[in-house]
Amino acid sequence: MPISVQRKEKEAAEGLYHEIRNAMQSQTPILVELTCEKQTDKRVTVLSDQISAVAFSEKTASSAGRVAGFLGLEPSDA
Repeated sequence: MPISVQRKEKEAAEGLYHEIRNAMQSQTPILVELTCEKQTDKRVTVLSDQISAVAFSEKTASSAGRVAGFLGLEPSDA
């Protein structure tokens, strides 16, 4: 399940990126709660061992409307 979290300030985004990375590196699964800056009652909690990737990117005018993330391709049967 893809989850996208945006932050207004670059420093806040970098901090969240490192927090998630550290949680992923934990030997035991831990809960990671992600919140929305705009609507503070919006939140989701995931187990760190269920996170498979984290990406950090700056939103620019050319990237508007695109979601940051990864593209997974299935191997072909050929």
